[in-house]
Amino acid sequence: MKGRNERMKSNTNEFLVNNMGISPKVLEVVEKAESAVRDRFDALDDVKQANQYKVLDAFRKCRISDVHFGWNTGYGYDDAGREAIEKVYANVFHTEDAIVRPLIVNGTHALTLTLTGILRPGDEIVYCTGKPYDTLEEVIGIRGEGKGSLKEFGITYNQVDLLPDGSIDLEGVRNVINERTRMMCVQRSTGYSWRRAVSIDDIEKWTKTVKSVNPDIITMADNCYGEFLGVKEPTDVGVDVMAGSLIKNPGGGIALSGGYIVGRHDLIRDISYRMTSPGIGKECGLTFGQSRSMLQGFFMAPSVVNGAIRGAILCARVFEDLGFDVCPKSDVERSDIIEAIKLGSADAMVAFCKGIQAAAPVDSFVTPLPWDMPGYSDQVVMAAGAFVQGSSIELSADGPVRDPYIVYFQGGLTYEHSKFGVINGLQELVNEGIVTL
Repeated sequence: MKGRNERMKSNTNEFLVNNMGISPKVLEVVEKAESAVRDRFDALDDVKQANQYKVLDAFRKCRISDVHFGWNTGYGYDDAGREAIEKVYANVFHTEDAIVRPLIVNGTHALTLTLTGILRPGDEIVYCTGKPYDTLEEVIGIRGEGKGSLKEFGITYNQVDLLPDGSIDLEGVRNVINERTRMMCVQRSTGYSWRRAVSIDDIEKWTKTVKSVNPDIITMADNCYGEFLGVKEPTDVGVDVMAGSLIKNPGGGIALSGGYIVGRHDLIRDISYRMTSPGIGKECGLTFGQSRSMLQGFFMAPSVVNGAIRGAILCARVFEDLGFDVCPKSDVERSDIIEAIKLGSADAMVAFCKGIQAAAPVDSFVTPLPWDMPGYSDQVVMAAGAFVQGSSIELSADGPVRDPYIVYFQGGLTYEHSKFGVINGLQELVNEGIVTL
């Protein structure tokens, strides 16, 4: 068996060298790193299987049928596919209700609906994982003109920064709660920050802390990039409402667009009134023929996420071995699919993203350059040659071009593709003279 595996590796490496311009030295670095993290890969398979069977069980319980792949017109009354999708999501995430719609344009939109659907003038929202993701700053009113922001509607904001070790400051959470505190939030993923993703254990401790002070405070989790990283989700450990994007983990690279919100029935009702209008809520809204891809993507998601996690761990080990600072380290338990690499210069960021773009199946010939991306205060460089535009579960790399020049690597519909992203990103750094092997 060992001889056969060696021949297969030799054939693969020969193809990469002769057909794709990869240096044998780059392959040697990546193969050494891959061998070092092999045991971690094996441990991830149990999580993948548990999540796959959890999703399968939900499909069976919800009696998914070919009937659910059709769609209505007009108002979308009695859209069987839409209702089936939302039942499956509620079942998998163990919540009372769900909203899953293709017209939720991204994760920020899903989170905005959640915040604006629940909060009212005079309420206070508290982020307990420090400053939220860049695109939410204008939603809340931390930055920008404030048109339609929470601040404009008299909703105040506060935050509790993470402790130096990246855990939630539970004492700080207790101390910040006051009579106006209506909602407390955590952002599970790193976003464009230099920290580990917040673990499920940390989220459970946080929810218990919040509820011990005031059980009426609503706990909300931004679960973008975090779905299927473990056998539990934030809603399994006390979170009242949670939101995310379908062109990240739960769409499995197949959903064409959309977002989801899951949680308590009363909260989902209020959010649905913001999504459409009071009195109509979830009862209207077409799926536009997307129910099949949304369901199939969700079914495939545990396997796709597993490949992306493996790619992120490999990326971490490769760049650790080369002396770069990475977050999280390759031996740390992961709670999102993002790997951050501190590259130290704008040129290095652009070179790495150029390598990722060239590794893509779509638009591999395009050269990514920094640009003024809507919702961000700095220029952003982004490599994303994907079947679904902007899909972060597909191989991509991006980051705001600002000191200390951190690039964020994520995704890959298969481990092999994610691995090639690491190979080609490193190769481009070598080509530009930034890394010497």
